Amino acid sequence: MFDANSSNISGCEENAADGRPAVVLNGNDLTIEEIVAIGVGDRRVVLDPEALTRCRASRAFLEEQVAAQAIIYGINTSFGPMCNKIIADAEIETLQVNLIRSHAAGLGDPIKPYIAAGVLAVRLNTLVKGFSGVRVELLEFMRDMINAGLASYIPECGSVGASGDLIHLAHMALGIIGEGQLYLKGELVPAKEALQRVGLEPFRLSFKEGIALMNGTSAMTALAAFALFGASKLLRLACVTGAFALEIFGGLDDAFDEDLQQVKPHPGQIDMAETIRNLYRGSKNITMRADMHDRIRGQKKEGPVFETSINVQDVYSVRCTPQVLAPVAEAVAAAVRTVEIEANSSNDNPIIIPERRKVIHGGNFHGQSIAFAMDMLCMAISTLSNLSERRINKYLDRRINEGLPEFLIPDTPGLNMGFMGAQYLATSSTAENRQLAAPVGVHSISCNASNQDVVSMGTVAARKAFKSVSNAKHILTLEVLAVLQALSFRNAEGLGLGTRKIYEVLEREFTPYDNRRVFHDDLVKFRKLLFSSQLFDDLKGYWQE
Repeated sequence: MFDANSSNISGCEENAADGRPAVVLNGNDLTIEEIVAIGVGDRRVVLDPEALTRCRASRAFLEEQVAAQAIIYGINTSFGPMCNKIIADAEIETLQVNLIRSHAAGLGDPIKPYIAAGVLAVRLNTLVKGFSGVRVELLEFMRDMINAGLASYIPECGSVGASGDLIHLAHMALGIIGEGQLYLKGELVPAKEALQRVGLEPFRLSFKEGIALMNGTSAMTALAAFALFGASKLLRLACVTGAFALEIFGGLDDAFDEDLQQVKPHPGQIDMAETIRNLYRGSKNITMRADMHDRIRGQKKEGPVFETSINVQDVYSVRCTPQVLAPVAEAVAAAVRTVEIEANSSNDNPIIIPERRKVIHGGNFHGQSIAFAMDMLCMAISTLSNLSERRINKYLDRRINEGLPEFLIPDTPGLNMGFMGAQYLATSSTAENRQLAAPVGVHSISCNASNQDVVSMGTVAARKAFKSVSNAKHILTLEVLAVLQALSFRNAEGLGLGTRKIYEVLEREFTPYDNRRVFHDDLVKFRKLLFSSQLFDDLKGYWQE
């Protein structure tokens, strides 16, 4: 399968302290899976000794420059259009705290605690890279926060995506200095109290450390990582439901033929078709081309035209699944590459390169790459949603559902409603995802007294993508329930090797819906089963003997 999450977790070791495997942060190879695992608390972090050596060299060079009275932005100057205001030596630490307090100006619902923990991990990884000039003590403090289950309260609204995520990361930094609020293993606590509970004291920042914490893309990157982790699960599940649809509707094998894909060789198309072929391999429900010809010839009547009851081609939501999912798979893979590059970059300002004796002022904090990747992901997820929603409709509409009961009602239609009401969830979520597919990365608005005159809106795009993925999970959950309900009217014995194994797993958790319970409860149960487990993380295991 076209696997957007093919990166292996690197640098893992078993940590005797609590049994969790550790991700070694070195600034170079943090993956999306690792960001998610750290965020949800499945992994702890350790700092690479060689990376810390680079960090010490960077800090030493910066201290040398400050001692020599070099004028360096954000260290002994103010910020933005006030950079011509030189700060006295006695106030350069106060400057860092004032920056954090003034920019902790977000509003809205908080981002989820596990994403906030991911933000802290991504920021730590970028600082460990060794080009930000912060002290090792700050890095160790951030490590200890993550491992203790601490994450800052970060409102969702505020970032324009250049100078990075100033608002979001200011709220992150508040927790480090013992202000604002922190989540302690999910419980929201005043920051100073939360730190004390785990044996830490508020950290006192030195020069450069406030701006180094804030001036970067770590919030949009962490949000994007969680969105992509969910998108990859959706893509795998879309292959599963595509294979089931072909079998339930007795579709034609032709559309998934390997030679057909090779004459239009988009990598995603080839891989999607191969995955679905492998899932239904051995099925007795699928119509082969030769069988279709024989059946039609058996119905043939004299005359210039006769009408057969056999479909010569399936509807597009069944037949064109490889072509529709191809750009989705490729968009997810491209976004993974972009997000992992960003997560392993130095994206604050200025950048310190001691071996070249350079303090470089620039714009690595700009989030345009993330904005583009997340806007593209929203288009991809909207497309996946469209495909799933149309198949749900085919299951429910008795005019086109190949003999299944209307609305998949098991008995007493009219008194029982079956899936009639639940379809609205898929329809409304698909409509919302179409709206979310409109790009936001092109909507730059000048701000900061026209200093930030071209901004990325990368965090808005990442938030949008995360919401789109969540909506698509609603839709695919309902499609899986429709598949299982449809199979309750069919002979599941004829399923292919992969689809049969998957059906056996899901069927253990499924009871056909008969209006005797609230539909919402089935949705909640299966959404958790499908997306909060590793059930379909390795599809190959289902078709391999």
